[in-house]
Amino acid sequence: MDPINQLTDLFKKFPGIGPRQARRFVYYLLSADQNIVDQMSEKIKNLKQSIKQCSECQRYFSNSYNAKNSLCKICADGSRDKGSLLIVEKDIDLEAVERSGSYKGYYFVLGGSVPILDPNPETHVRFPILLSLLEKKISEGLSEIIVALAVTTEGEHTAHWLAAKLHPLALQAKIKISFPGRGLSTGSELEYADSETIKNALKNRQ
Repeated sequence: MDPINQLTDLFKKFPGIGPRQARRFVYYLLSADQNIVDQMSEKIKNLKQSIKQCSECQRYFSNSYNAKNSLCKICADGSRDKGSLLIVEKDIDLEAVERSGSYKGYYFVLGGSVPILDPNPETHVRFPILLSLLEKKISEGLSEIIVALAVTTEGEHTAHWLAAKLHPLALQAKIKISFPGRGLSTGSELEYADSETIKNALKNRQ
């Protein structure tokens, strides 16, 4: 296989990128200034070394913020609302909610979704890590878990699976489990929602 097809296959592994877009990326790199290609290569090469994962919410953040600590800026902020924990699927969903300015609590990035009828659902998400975090948050005054996943078939399946798994713990600790209400339309994902839509969805959560 020639280098063009090899790189096209790699770009196709990116979320939401089809064969045509992947090939356009390759041809862009071929026509781009060599400095751009070199910078991109260097950034990709050093990405893993310059980014760390928060030990609590599991989001990725730059080493330049807190090189000696395992907490991201949000989790290290003691002024945020300790009563709420919002669960999202991806880092980019967390960023979308933060941009909206409508939520002041803490987060947890689930890291995926649960395929329907999958015999081992917990292998697709960070459920054991979530349970450990909840124990800590409960001791700090957690009163509500907001499950904010994509309004898709798989997203809603994951949300209901997660709520069912967390129900015994929530019942014991007297924690409310809620979901975003009106605002997010069927088939939508948080990362594509505008700030006003996210505000309405969180305001009208059920």
